[in-house]
Amino acid sequence: MSPSPALRTLRGLAAAGAVAGAGLTTYAAWEARAYTLRHVSVPLLPPGHRPLRVLHLSDVHMTPGQTRKQEWLRGLSRLEPDLVVNTGDNLAHMASVPVVRDSLGPLLDLPGVFVFGSNDYFAPSLRNPLRYLLPDDGKRNTHTPQLPWRELRSTFSDAGWLDLTNRHGALEVAGTTFAFAGVDDPHLDYDRLEEVRGPADPAADVRLAVAHAPYLRVLDAFAADGYDAIIAGHTHGGQVCLPGVGALTTNCDLEPARAKGLHRHPADSRDGDPGSTWLHVSAGLGTSPYARIRVACRPEATLLTLTPRRS
Repeated sequence: MSPSPALRTLRGLAAAGAVAGAGLTTYAAWEARAYTLRHVSVPLLPPGHRPLRVLHLSDVHMTPGQTRKQEWLRGLSRLEPDLVVNTGDNLAHMASVPVVRDSLGPLLDLPGVFVFGSNDYFAPSLRNPLRYLLPDDGKRNTHTPQLPWRELRSTFSDAGWLDLTNRHGALEVAGTTFAFAGVDDPHLDYDRLEEVRGPADPAADVRLAVAHAPYLRVLDAFAADGYDAIIAGHTHGGQVCLPGVGALTTNCDLEPARAKGLHRHPADSRDGDPGSTWLHVSAGLGTSPYARIRVACRPEATLLTLTPRRS
């Protein structure tokens, strides 16, 4: 007996859905490897200073087998930035530290600062990716083996990069003085804001705050202390976004509208308002090795061009 018209229609819809689903998965896997350099201009410098270029790297999530990512990251040294800011989640494998070091290459010879994220500390695990879209249940991946974060810290520090793990720091870059404050990963509640609170150095030309995860308690504190900008990552830009809508989640309490890119904090403030600052959130270069997909949110590094403020 031949199937009824209704059954044939259902089978056709199911087949079409399967083809569409396979096509979307293929596209999402391709987009996760479509590494992109963003260019953003931020008016932070005193009048008369020449523009400076800051390379913001975040959420690399490197494994030894990701050769395409390694080659792309290695090529960023051609940009010759004045400063590198690394906002964590560099690792995704026990053997990744030498790979990260080799991929950064000459960038390690430049002035730099760094903080760590949860995926520098703990190995990734296979989890239901739908959990990422659900409300935060407070559970953190701290039960997997520890990654070699101490080796990574030594790699960066030995190269001369400033460790901003719940610390202040200062650098002179191309004749411009920078004052920094940073915190350990807020997503793991490792941040110790009480250790870095207080007015940002008024004598510095530029005051930058650095964190892995842009939780509001951290952003509020740094904005209130007078930092000119906050640099963060963690969100993956939402990772799976809806075209025309944007991110559905940030994996923290930052609203999805600011999941990536340059914004103000607080969100409704303006440049020059007391207690207001710039916020740059990177969508990052990687993903969990167990969910290497992105939709409408390409992996990225950002070249921030710092320009003089309006006098």
